[in-house]
Amino acid sequence: MNLLVPTSTLGWIVFGLDMVLRLVALGVIPGNRKPSTGMAWLLLILIEPIIGFSIFLLFGRIRLGNRRITRQRTAIATIRERSAELPLSFDTTRLPPAMAGVAMLNQNLGALPLTGGNEVELWPDYRALMAEMASEIDRARSHVHVQFYITAWDDVTDPVFQAMMRASDRGVDVRLLFDHIGSRRIPGYKKMVKRLRGTTIAWHPMLPITPLRGRFRRPDLRNHRKILVVDGSVGFTGSLNLTEPGYNKPANHRLGREWVELMVRVEGPVVGALNAVFASDWYVETGHVVDLVAVHGEPDRRPEEVFDVPCQVVPSGPGIVAENNLRMFTTLLYAATERISLTSPYFVPDESLLYAVTTAAERGIDVELFVSEVSDQFLVGHAQASYYKALLEAGVRIYQYPAPYILHSKHFTIDDQVAVVGSSNMDMRSFALNYEVSLMMPDPAVVAKMRRIEDTYRALSKELTLDAWQERSPGAKYVDNVARLTAALQ
Repeated sequence: MNLLVPTSTLGWIVFGLDMVLRLVALGVIPGNRKPSTGMAWLLLILIEPIIGFSIFLLFGRIRLGNRRITRQRTAIATIRERSAELPLSFDTTRLPPAMAGVAMLNQNLGALPLTGGNEVELWPDYRALMAEMASEIDRARSHVHVQFYITAWDDVTDPVFQAMMRASDRGVDVRLLFDHIGSRRIPGYKKMVKRLRGTTIAWHPMLPITPLRGRFRRPDLRNHRKILVVDGSVGFTGSLNLTEPGYNKPANHRLGREWVELMVRVEGPVVGALNAVFASDWYVETGHVVDLVAVHGEPDRRPEEVFDVPCQVVPSGPGIVAENNLRMFTTLLYAATERISLTSPYFVPDESLLYAVTTAAERGIDVELFVSEVSDQFLVGHAQASYYKALLEAGVRIYQYPAPYILHSKHFTIDDQVAVVGSSNMDMRSFALNYEVSLMMPDPAVVAKMRRIEDTYRALSKELTLDAWQERSPGAKYVDNVARLTAALQ
């Protein structure tokens, strides 16, 4: 903050502008924002008003555009109307009261009901999953809906793209969505787009930024969802992006760095809910309505499947009722009575989630958190590290998955009652800025399957202790705290 008296006309103008911007910020920034977010923006603007306010105008407001907002509201209203058509074969009175309440909360916020009679299979094997998705696409008779935040056409994903081409060539409606900025950052993007133009696949980038065509918005909004639906009868969702496990980056290959993921394969009424989320995004991006009539084939019994599972899809993102995913997460955490196991590659909680986690540990719940030993994102990794002291002091056990691997799975389990898997990280970006999709499964058998995966993480990981963490240098702690401040600038 410059307190020197101006000595020129230009200096007085700048001085006056600084004062005006500070006064405006005090009355504008706190409006409809969390206190931590508002204080972070105020601090930036009070330190450097002109630069800070310019950054705020670019990144501080979620403006989706009138056309996008109108289409999104129409899509949500349609989902609410058609959700009544989804087969409801699960009686929520069979659930513990707390779980039934969460199911009602999710339906009120995300429009989609809890449905029963589903089949669930967990897929932690990255490459085997690609083959499985390609195999399902090859069986398609009506439509294939593919939506991934990051999409790349490489040696690992080629079987999926080839299956999509074969399906399209035989008359199946194949639709592909990918996030414009998220996919563009991956090497080979332009080549992928050129190859797609040579196919009969219908494809569109999500949230595109093309200023010359009049498409511009806050540049850090992302559609982070991962969904694949075949014929409305088989669906996949979870953490995996449609790219090879090193993200096609030479630096990752040199380090041996690969992403560790978890996806869920589902059959049953819940697939209709995943299809509805895809259809809403397709309509928002293209203006075209998708026919969601399901075509069911002969079910095949799989040894790793869990049967008759109640499932609920929870979409979240800008323009939807505020932070559906965060509300579900915190409600489930407060409902825990014995054990909580959290897995998130980017754990940068807001106050409500941090209190829910630490309060659970303080009231005697066994709470564990799985994260990567080394983050692939500098600022996010340091922001995450700034919370470790509070977590450890509350009694949360932190397990660090060994480098060079990146534990990118996003899931958690509560007691023996419920498992949640999806695209959402436990960070402020996923709650406020990203379009996400989560799958809640209040079923003990699914939790048991998830426990085996968590046991694998624990066996491979190193537990972080409070004593070891406090030995860090003052410089590292300083960087952590600065990164934590930047994480709140939303």
